[in-house]
Amino acid sequence: MIKAAGHWFLKSGIQEGLGGVARFYRSDLGQNAPVSTEITGYAASALFFLHQRTGESAYLDAGTRAARFLAHTAWDRHLGIFPFELIANGSTGLAYFFDCGIIVRGLLSAWRTTEDREFRDAAIAGGRAMLADFPRPGASCSVIHPILALPEKRPLDWGTRWSNGPGCYQLKSALAWRELFDVTGESVFLNAYESTLEAALANDPDFLPGAQERLQVMDRLHAYSYFLEGLLPVLDRPECAAAVRNGLDRAGGYLREIAPLFARSDVYAQVLRVRLFADAHGAVPLNQTAAQHEAESAASFQLRSDQLPGHAGGFLFGRKNGHDLPYVNPVSTAFCLQALALWQDRQAGRRLPSPQTLI
Repeated sequence: MIKAAGHWFLKSGIQEGLGGVARFYRSDLGQNAPVSTEITGYAASALFFLHQRTGESAYLDAGTRAARFLAHTAWDRHLGIFPFELIANGSTGLAYFFDCGIIVRGLLSAWRTTEDREFRDAAIAGGRAMLADFPRPGASCSVIHPILALPEKRPLDWGTRWSNGPGCYQLKSALAWRELFDVTGESVFLNAYESTLEAALANDPDFLPGAQERLQVMDRLHAYSYFLEGLLPVLDRPECAAAVRNGLDRAGGYLREIAPLFARSDVYAQVLRVRLFADAHGAVPLNQTAAQHEAESAASFQLRSDQLPGHAGGFLFGRKNGHDLPYVNPVSTAFCLQALALWQDRQAGRRLPSPQTLI
């Protein structure tokens, strides 16, 4: 199952020649969506995870191509930022705080694996840009604008959709700052993570359900799981362990309730990963029944060779009213393959890796 998912990353064409990775493959149209800088960041982390797990050089090569794309092509040197997607003239478009953090973490995965300093330097530049451009002036990092309009880097007005406003989910992206502190020793990065953590804990009680429409709540579960992931490095703090424990109860409950109408493979994987890491670090004992259900549910989204030639091993994004949605998704595949790999480790009694390996 995990080998098949890795094969999909290598052979399906979801990664293009320069190393960039498409947002998804549309099975009904038979074509990739445009390359996404954020998705390339996720893919880089996934490919290096696969290399570390298998030792296969093909994953190292593909991950390095993805990281070089991020460092050389995706980074706008003139503006000093990672745009959402690449625009022909480089002068218009958007940049997302969340995306930038995912890209920085992908570059740090590349540096830890290859020890190529260009990836470290690109990650530091990206982290400093996040500090300079996204926090609201005078608010430290407790209020972070989610989206900037380029080239002027003007904050967009906040909207009602979770990704259009600040919230606890931004803590996942702030993990980039914490990891940069570990790399550089610069306290400004650690302080930024701590400030984001404080704001995220304050927002936690209000983020779910956040919408009346059930399908929208499932989308918010995806974002809320980012918050839980962002807490993993600080599970030794009682308030953070309590937030994860309560958050898993809430997220698991909503997931089971809404799944017959709309289920996202990535949410199953995200909740399962948090359960496994929290249990491994002694913060929240594993709910074996819930974890088994989440593992089986995540696995049910993986394509077989008789379903979609050329895309076997990839994971579908979701399912509505029992019908598969036509998106073979790199993030869903990355999250699910890692969750199922960790689940196998737990079942076999093997030690789980550091939460720093979280894709």
